Amino acid sequence: MAFPERLLSEDEELIYDLRPHWLTLVVPVLLTVLVVLAVGAAWVVMPAGDLQQPARMAVGVLGVAVLLATVAGRVLRWATTHFVLTTERLIFRSGVVAKFGREIPLERINDVTFSQSLFERLIGAGDLLLESAGEHGQSRFSNIRDPEAVQLEIYRQMEANDRRRAGYAGTQPHPAVYDHAGQAPPTPHADRTPTPPTRTPTPAPLDDLERLADLRDRGAVTEEEFQRMKRDLLDRM
Repeated sequence: MAFPERLLSEDEELIYDLRPHWLTLVVPVLLTVLVVLAVGAAWVVMPAGDLQQPARMAVGVLGVAVLLATVAGRVLRWATTHFVLTTERLIFRSGVVAKFGREIPLERINDVTFSQSLFERLIGAGDLLLESAGEHGQSRFSNIRDPEAVQLEIYRQMEANDRRRAGYAGTQPHPAVYDHAGQAPPTPHADRTPTPPTRTPTPAPLDDLERLADLRDRGAVTEEEFQRMKRDLLDRM
């Protein structure tokens, strides 16, 4: 079940829609195998007679009930848990009947940290720790697939979101000023040639270098990536 795109805003784009790592399904799979083996063994050793068929039916029903009680809930939680990254926010949703949801705008995220044990590095899983402005402060998300790549993509979307917000603020008109009668004052020198629109200055290479250095210090990019992108910027200067 994919995250419904109808919940996104008009200009919002979906970047990641992740479910928990497959490691969370290991226990349900093992329980299913054990229950199936137990039911099969019970059927084999069931003594022959008039009660054999009803007894097998009872054992089968009991096996299904055990699977529903121990496995179905875990699988449903996995299927309905979404870790979503968009161009504007981070969304976490989980649950079928009892639901939990959290949304963090990208501009409120202060820091993103990932952690992995040796085993988690081998299977590509880990945890993300987000520090954001607000009453919640820190949020930990477990069993994230490839948390290092997710961390880097969050930083990229944060940078892109900051640039969009800065450009949007620069294009907003100034509020009109009205006199005591509620009328807007006439524009002075209306007969003069209108001033041509100013162009939005492009970011200077030095600003890009500062942003790259900041990403490197926060661990979003490696030293090798930093040096490569630095050379590209210096070549364009």
